[in-house]
Amino acid sequence: MFEILSLKNGLENVKGFFCGGVNCGLRLNREQGDLAFIRSEVPCLVTATYTTNNFAAAPIKHSKRYGKIFESDFILINAKNANAMTGEKGVEDIEEILKNLPIKVKNPIMSSTGVIGYRLPKDKIIDGVKRFNFNSKDSNALATSIMTTDKFKKELSFRVKLESGAEFTIAAVAKGAGMINPAMATMLCFIATDAKVPKEDIEELLKEAVRNSFNKISVDGDTSTNDTTLLMANGLSGVYDKEAFKVALNRMLFELAMMILKDGEGSNKVVAFEVVGAKNDEEAQKAAINLSNSLLVKTALFGADPNWGRIASTIGASGIECDEELLEIYYDDLIIYSKEYPELDKDREDRAYKIMRKDSFKIKCDLGLGNGSYTAYGCDLSYEYVKINAEYRT
Repeated sequence: MFEILSLKNGLENVKGFFCGGVNCGLRLNREQGDLAFIRSEVPCLVTATYTTNNFAAAPIKHSKRYGKIFESDFILINAKNANAMTGEKGVEDIEEILKNLPIKVKNPIMSSTGVIGYRLPKDKIIDGVKRFNFNSKDSNALATSIMTTDKFKKELSFRVKLESGAEFTIAAVAKGAGMINPAMATMLCFIATDAKVPKEDIEELLKEAVRNSFNKISVDGDTSTNDTTLLMANGLSGVYDKEAFKVALNRMLFELAMMILKDGEGSNKVVAFEVVGAKNDEEAQKAAINLSNSLLVKTALFGADPNWGRIASTIGASGIECDEELLEIYYDDLIIYSKEYPELDKDREDRAYKIMRKDSFKIKCDLGLGNGSYTAYGCDLSYEYVKINAEYRT
């Protein structure tokens, strides 16, 4: 048995971790940071999941050279510049920046988010690093410094109490609002814990948590060059329970994923796409993800238009086995399509419209073919999304 308690703020609650952020001139708004760090007072066991985009950014290429599981005690994160599509020079820029850190570190990591195609302004970053207070515990500065189009910061912290009375803490900070279709959203997530997670568990636990959270969401169907979820465990609590850690990590990443969807560059609602009755889980997953990515479905969600034809069409186009004679579509518990109800009458259309105006609801599709099931999560697509991304560089 164990208890999970929510704490205020983020990484500052975790034993042995320090964090903060400054503005080094990458962001024109000098009141908001653009360069941040996470530091542990002792080396951490580290593992990460990265984008599957074939043009992975230079920070990912650099970090992968340490291996799948490695030790590190320092992460440097910058906004406004993705350092992607910069070739080997982009990696060399990272190495030069990290060599100029004013403190001794082990296997330092760099992560970046922002515009693709530009090399890092090394001098600005090196000068900015000199202004860090490496003993600060300012998770707000960290969380706000790594934001790009995010409307709000995303951080969580849990204290996990075991039945014996022993406890450990886990916290995470994330950023992401657009270019979200994680395949391991631009999304970054950094997790810090003082739990004594063993090497044989850490990669497995992170992959499972990512699979159940970030890999189930879509804002716009675009997979970034920089997607990274990284877990650092310094073991300073001396405490570990695999099941308790697993539950806490899964809950934390799922809640952060829902924050990203809620932010969603102009999004107004979060929608669960539940596909059941598929031939198998793989086909259910394919259909659900196609629904969460469909621009026609997303725009219908924005207008609260109960046009079930877009749902049916997307399923049919997904390439899975399906039959219109067996298909049933529900908005929450309201059936809006089946063989028995092929058309929406006014009463059900009005009820569907009310459901679609809510901040969150579920679209359930029963294919009637088997036991396969999967739930993906998405959001609507608004005028604001187009405005933000049309003017992203300007």
